[in-house]
Amino acid sequence: MTLDSKNFLIFGGVGGIGQALAESLSEKGHRVFVTTRHVDEAKSKIKLPEAQIIETDALDADSIRRATALAAQEGLHGLAYCIGSIDLKPLARATPEDLMKCFQLNVIGAFIAAQSAAGALQQSEGGVVFFSSVAAQRGFSNHAIIGTAKAGLEGLARSLAAELAPRVRVNVIAPSLTDTPLAKSLTQNPKIAQTIADLHPLPRLGGANEMAALAEFLLLQHAGWITGQVLHVDGGRSTIERK
Repeated sequence: MTLDSKNFLIFGGVGGIGQALAESLSEKGHRVFVTTRHVDEAKSKIKLPEAQIIETDALDADSIRRATALAAQEGLHGLAYCIGSIDLKPLARATPEDLMKCFQLNVIGAFIAAQSAAGALQQSEGGVVFFSSVAAQRGFSNHAIIGTAKAGLEGLARSLAAELAPRVRVNVIAPSLTDTPLAKSLTQNPKIAQTIADLHPLPRLGGANEMAALAEFLLLQHAGWITGQVLHVDGGRSTIERK
């Protein structure tokens, strides 16, 4: 910890992008709170003595509020909601329950986290980062569930950016497929992973550290004039067609 250290709350801070962000912030001397459903597993994965691990269920509003209150006791300077899901189903097999669970996890959880943290973030003039998906920008088969939820998340972020300005900045990172534990079902087969990678103008999968680096930039004051934006980190998938 240093005199310039700040406090950051990372929902979904174990594994993938959230853990990469937690490690990077901690290495720079900041205090990090990470949430997870599995504390014992988190302790074995995260080797950060300064990090505080908070058991949290992102489908439980009170659990989210408790985590935020705990992290904000000594001030809160940034919130990253890194929790997500990859629920790919054809329309014929998708159910309203599938959609509602995805919406609860990706949108309502983020809403409650931001709502709970808003007061502390206004005091510190902090930042919020959500994670969307390229599927909110482009239409893909079998992506109706996640595409709907992530588009809702982007709308939420823009509204929060307007309402919480000028003291709190709210931005979104929208990756394409990133090599993380969450995406293991798609990336563990090398042929499938390469096929997906080749769909991108920059033909590879994203890296957790790349997403974390941008999230860190957006959370800190280096990005003090950026708010209400959706930043696409997707190898050009959302805007470029090479073939």
